[in-house]
Amino acid sequence: MTAENFTASGEQEKADIPVSHAKYVRISIQDHGCGIPEKDLSTIFDPYFSTKERGEKRGMGLGLATAYSIIDKHDGSITVESQPGVGATFHIYLPAASAEGEEQRVEAADRKTGGRSRGRLLVMDDEEMLRELAGKMLKRLGYDVALTKNGTEAIEVYQKAMDAGEPFDAVILDLTVRGGMGGKEAVRKLKEMDPQAKAIVSSGYSANPVMKDWRQHGFDGAMEKPYQKGDLMKVLEKTLGQASS
Repeated sequence: MTAENFTASGEQEKADIPVSHAKYVRISIQDHGCGIPEKDLSTIFDPYFSTKERGEKRGMGLGLATAYSIIDKHDGSITVESQPGVGATFHIYLPAASAEGEEQRVEAADRKTGGRSRGRLLVMDDEEMLRELAGKMLKRLGYDVALTKNGTEAIEVYQKAMDAGEPFDAVILDLTVRGGMGGKEAVRKLKEMDPQAKAIVSSGYSANPVMKDWRQHGFDGAMEKPYQKGDLMKVLEKTLGQASS
């Protein structure tokens, strides 16, 4: 696997990258397997497409379709080169981020509050990596953050904060928690505890009915995972009624 900066130039390169950006990060992943027949190259990203035999070991054909969907949502693209008996190379193109632009937005947010906290947030996510990532992003945006791993823990922490006279301004709840209380049940209990609670549902499955109709389930906003700093800022500003910078 390799990763490199890539600048699109020329009609052929632009045709291979169907997005309107000039600068990308190109990630290339190569294998030396049996390769992909030419007749299948145009369908390998289709949902449920699989070359495996029917039966218990038959593949669901969702891996590449899921990868395509995630990359597409980030305004990127994925292409493949392959020859039978030689192997395959997948190229992922993601638009290069402007670090300067993001820093300017964060600095503007800091100026608006004079360097003071923008509010207290509670984040619940059962995946430690995503939980820690969200915490770092939110702290960088100027919020005080508490992290919990399931709905039960989130409710306990929320109650303690209320009892201490330091309530949270909003909570971000992971919709699905393996082996524990998820966001759908947690938001109901939080609203019973505090009818004024502001809750944002988060999930990596945008097609989930709760994500589509979050208001009907008691949420005040929705956030798709993986978390993006700019999206977090927009959703929080809208949920909390904070003017955009």
